[in-house]
Amino acid sequence: MARSKATLCTWLGCPGLLGCFLLGFLAGWFTKPTEPPPNSSDVYQNVRQKLVAEMKAENIKQFLRSFTKLPHLAGTEQNLLLAKQIQDQWKEFGLDSAELVHYDVLLSYPNEKQPNYISVIDDQGNEIFNTSLFEPCPQGYENVTDILPPYNAFSAQGVPEADLVYVNYGRTEDYFKLEREMGINCTGKIVVARYGKIFRGNKVKNAILAGAQGIILYSDPADYCAPGVDAYPDGWNLPGGGAQRGNVLNLNGAGDPLTPGYPAKEYTFRYKVNEGVGIPKIPVHPIGYHDAEVLLRSMGGPAAPDSSWKGSLNVSYNIGPGFADNSSTRKVRMHVHTNNKITRIYNVIGILRGAVEPDRYIILGGHRDSWVFGGIDPTTGAAVLQEVVRSFGKMKMEGWRPRRTIIFASWDAEEFGLLGSTEWAEENARVLQERAVAYINTDSSIEGNYTLRVDCTPLLYQLVYNLTKEILSPDEGYENKSLYESWLEKDPATEKNSYPRINKLGSGSDFEAYFQRLGIASGRVRYTKNRKVDKFSNYPVYHTVYETFELVEKFYDPTFKKQLTIAQLRGKLVYELADSQVIPFDCRDYGEALKGYSNRIYKLAKKHEEQLKTYKVLFDPLFSAVVNFSKAAAEFHRRLEQVDRKDPVAVRIMNDQLMFIERAFIDPLGLPGRKFYRHVIFAPSSHNKYAGESFPGIYDAMFDIESKADQHEAWEEVKRQISIAAFTVQAAAGTLKEVA
Repeated sequence: MARSKATLCTWLGCPGLLGCFLLGFLAGWFTKPTEPPPNSSDVYQNVRQKLVAEMKAENIKQFLRSFTKLPHLAGTEQNLLLAKQIQDQWKEFGLDSAELVHYDVLLSYPNEKQPNYISVIDDQGNEIFNTSLFEPCPQGYENVTDILPPYNAFSAQGVPEADLVYVNYGRTEDYFKLEREMGINCTGKIVVARYGKIFRGNKVKNAILAGAQGIILYSDPADYCAPGVDAYPDGWNLPGGGAQRGNVLNLNGAGDPLTPGYPAKEYTFRYKVNEGVGIPKIPVHPIGYHDAEVLLRSMGGPAAPDSSWKGSLNVSYNIGPGFADNSSTRKVRMHVHTNNKITRIYNVIGILRGAVEPDRYIILGGHRDSWVFGGIDPTTGAAVLQEVVRSFGKMKMEGWRPRRTIIFASWDAEEFGLLGSTEWAEENARVLQERAVAYINTDSSIEGNYTLRVDCTPLLYQLVYNLTKEILSPDEGYENKSLYESWLEKDPATEKNSYPRINKLGSGSDFEAYFQRLGIASGRVRYTKNRKVDKFSNYPVYHTVYETFELVEKFYDPTFKKQLTIAQLRGKLVYELADSQVIPFDCRDYGEALKGYSNRIYKLAKKHEEQLKTYKVLFDPLFSAVVNFSKAAAEFHRRLEQVDRKDPVAVRIMNDQLMFIERAFIDPLGLPGRKFYRHVIFAPSSHNKYAGESFPGIYDAMFDIESKADQHEAWEEVKRQISIAAFTVQAAAGTLKEVA
C-alpha cells in the first residue's frame, strides 16, 4: 500500500515538474539571442561569387582537349556522338533536363569519288597545273580519318572554263572599280577573290551579279599572316597549303534553305533542292596561297589600280582578263562536284527551371559543329559553355535555383548557315516571343588574345560595363586591374572614348534568329586581336585543318585564363539576367544609341542635299520619334526606381515592359528583299553579313542611289523607309509609358 501511495505521489508530481520544465524552456527560447535569417541580397551575392569561383581554367582546357580530338562536322556520326557526350554531362552536372532535338536540313559535302580542284589548261585543253586536293596534315593528326578536304559548302556543281579576272576582295566597291572606272567586264569569266573584309557568301553573290561563271577564293598572306610570325606549327600563321572552308549561302536569315520560315521536321513541306533559298548558281572553290600564287603570277591585263588591291604574294596583281605573254592562250578550269543532301542534325537543349518566374527564359547558346577539329571555332566557346553549365549545375545541386528559367543550347550545323539555332527558333517562335528575356551567344571565346570584344543590344551596355568592372583582367601588365580597365585602355569607343567600344550586332553566328527575327535582346563577348595594329582578317588558320587544341595551348591562350575570363563574363551575364528581381536592361542607352544612328544616317543623306530638297525628303519625323523615345525611357526608369519591390505584380509589369522593348523594334513585314531580317534598328549589312548596320532600311535605300535610273522612285523608297523607322521608334516609345 505504501508503495502504491509513493507511485501515486510520483505520478501526481509529474505535471508540476513538466510545467516547470516547459516554463524554463520557453523562457530560455525567448531570451536567447536570435539569428536573423540570411538577407536575400547576401544569398544573391554568395551565389554570384560561388558561381564564378567554381569555374576553373583547367576544366575548360580539358573540355577543349576532349572535344577537339576528332573532326565533328555537322551531319556526321562523330558530331552526334559529341552531342550525346554533352547531353550526358549536362545531366550529370544536375540540369533538370537535357534533350536531343533533331531537324532534317540541307547540308553539303564534297564528292569522295570526284575531288574538287582548279586547273590551268593549254589551248588543247590539257591540264598543265592542278591545285592541291587536300591540306598537308598537322603533326600528330596523321592517322585521323574523316578529314574532309577544303571546300565551299553549297557551291553549284560544274566544270566551267574561262579567262581569269582578279577582283581583289570581291566587294561591291571592287566591282564598281572594275566595271565603272576600268571598263572590265566579268561576264562569262572566272573570278578570283581574296578572302577577308566581308562574308564569303557576299563575295559569291557579287560574282553572280557581275555575270561570272565561277569564283575561286584564296587566303592572301597580307590578310592571313601576321608579320614576324611563323606558319603553323612553329607559329600561328596560315601555311601556304591551308585553305579556308565555309558555306557560301545567301540565306538572309531563312535557316534551312528548303524550309524557310518553318522548322525542318519530318512533316514540313520542302522546296526542291534547286529551288532552295540562297544557294549559288555558280561553282565556288577555296585554295591556299601557294596555289593562288601560280594562278596570279601569269595574269595579264592592267595593273592593280592602287596598293589596296595588292596582297603580299610575289606577283604583280594584274587584273586580267586572262594570262599574259606566252600563257595568253591558257585558261582556267574549275572542277566542283560538291553534293547537297538532306541530313539529320541534333541540338542539345538543357533546362534549369526558374523558381519564381519559370515562364521567363534566358538562353545561353553556342554551336558544337566544326569544319575539322574546331580548335578555336567553335570549341573555345563549347568548352566555356560546358564549364558554365557545370557551375550552374553545382549551384543547383547545393539547393539554389535561378529566379527565371535558363535554357542552355549546343547548336548543330551553324557552319552551314546557322541551321540548328534557326530551326529551333522557328519551332519555338511563339513561345519565345512571349517568354524569352535575353539570348547570350557562346561561339568561339577567343579569336585573338589582345582585348575584350563585345557586340550587343544597347539594352545590355550598362550590365556589361558593370560586370567587367567586377572581373579581374587576364591581360599581361594589368594585374589587379579590372577587365573593364584593360578593355577601355586598349579599345576605347570612337565617339564616347570615356567608355570602351561596343559593336552593333550583325550576323555570322547563332544569335541571328533570336535578335534579327524575333527581337530578343542579345549579346556576345569574346577575346579578340588588336584591331588598330593587326590587319590580318579574323585569325590566320580560321576554318582550316590547323585549328587544333595545340594551336590554342601553344599560341593563343596557354594558361586558359582568357577563356576563363570569358566564361566568367558569359556566366555572370546569364546569372544577372536570370536572377535579378528587375531585369537589368537600361532603355536610356537605347535612346542615346538611336540619337547617334539617326544623326549618322542623316549625315549620309546630306551628301545628296539637292535631291533631299527636290524630292522633299524629311528626317524630322525620325528625329522627333527618337526624342520621344529618350523622354519615355527616362520617365520609365524614374518610375522603375520608385516601384514597390515587394509588390510582385508591379515588378512583373515593369519587367514585361523591359522584356518587350526589343520586340517593339520588330517589323513583321521584314526589310525589303530580306523578310527574315525584321529588326528596324539593326540588320546585317547587305554588303557584308558579318557587319551590323543601323537603320538598315534607310541605308539600303540610299546605297548607290545616284546610279539608279529612276531617281524619283528611288527617293520615294527612302521616304518610305524613313516613315517606317519613325513609326517603329515612336511605337517603341509607347510601350514604355505607364500601364493604364
